[in-house]
Order: sequence, then C-alpha cells, then structure tokens
Amino acid sequence: MNNPSTPNARRRARRFTLQALYQWQLAGAAVSDIEAQFLANQDFASTDRQYFHELLHGVTARVSELDGLLSPMLDRRVEELSQVEKAILRLGAYELKERLDVPYRVVINEGIELAKVFGAEESFKYVNGVLDKLARQVRYAEAAEKRPRD
Repeated sequence: MNNPSTPNARRRARRFTLQALYQWQLAGAAVSDIEAQFLANQDFASTDRQYFHELLHGVTARVSELDGLLSPMLDRRVEELSQVEKAILRLGAYELKERLDVPYRVVINEGIELAKVFGAEESFKYVNGVLDKLARQVRYAEAAEKRPRD
C-alpha cells in the first residue's frame, strides 16, 4: 500500500475531490453525504483520504471566497464556466491559498492534468492561464522568485 502522503496519493485525492465537487455543484447534496458515498464506492487504498477530506470540505466551505479570488482572473462570470472548469479552478484556488506547503507549480500542473482528463478539449489552457494569474497574486513572492527573467 502506498504512503498516503505520496504525490500519487495526493493526485488521486485531487481526482476524487474534483468528481465530488462536480457532483456537489450539480446536485447540491450535503458534502458529508457525497464524501460518504465516495469513501464507500471508490477504491481509496492508494489515496490520501485526509487530503481528500480537507480539499472537499475546504473548497465547499469557502466557495464564495474562492469565487471572489477567481473572478478577476476570468474572462466571464464564474457561473458561466463549465462545471468541470469551475470545480478545477475552485480546487486550485483553495490549494494556492490554503496549502502553502504545495508549490504553486504543482497546483497549476495538477489543475492542467485534471482538465486534460475531465475537461473540454482546450480547457487545460484556460485552467493554466487562470491559475497562473492567481498564483502571481496569491503567491506573489514564490511566483516572482521562480519566474524566468524576460
């Protein structure tokens, strides 16, 4: 069994969180019910369950705050995003703001990978652009020191 804090275990946690957020956005069911359903029906053997719990509850508890952070970075209203893009961007915004232990480039890359799997054909480019702009604002010092000189 994998160590629950490995990159792959966190990647699986993000994937399940995206799916749970998607369901929450569409159905509006209680987060605890969605979480229980995922834990019962998915293979969590190599997934960081604690990270899944934190991401799912953190994003849903702060959805208004996260949407407020994302809004200035978007070319349309949050409500006009596809459900997949909205869930990925909310997840990325949460990690950028709340999980400073996760490098911003990892957050952006994970969002891109989720968009490639679950999003529309070119949505990964949109996710990349939005999360990159948000990282420059939320993690200014980290992003500035790693940005190549032009």
